[in-house]
Amino acid sequence: MSIVDVITAHYEASDRGDLAGMLAPLGPGTTWTEAAGFPYAGTYVGPDAVRENVFEAIGRDWHGYAFVLAELLHSGDTVIGLGSYQGTHRRSGKSFTARVAHVWKFDGDDLASFEQIVDSAPVVAATA
Repeated sequence: MSIVDVITAHYEASDRGDLAGMLAPLGPGTTWTEAAGFPYAGTYVGPDAVRENVFEAIGRDWHGYAFVLAELLHSGDTVIGLGSYQGTHRRSGKSFTARVAHVWKFDGDDLASFEQIVDSAPVVAATA
């Protein structure tokens, strides 16, 4: 399976709401960085930390939260997913759409890191 196939499978799992499938590419040493200013900002290591601090938190706080993939780019050991987030905050009832880039870096066949680059202003505004 190519690294593009691995990331495509992650996004397909996301579309299905399949958390195990979303976490499948992560190894125990994979770093996952949510952008500064984003509600879940920080760097988490391994699938359990990502599940707890990112995906479970998003599920708790948002209704209909989704990543909509617009384009997938590949160069060397890097795959970049361009798209947007959308969702409605459960407490405030406010919705948002925000542009985002996901940078996936591999070391051979292993996912080494994920970095989120996002316009967090609309996300934060929806929480108020």
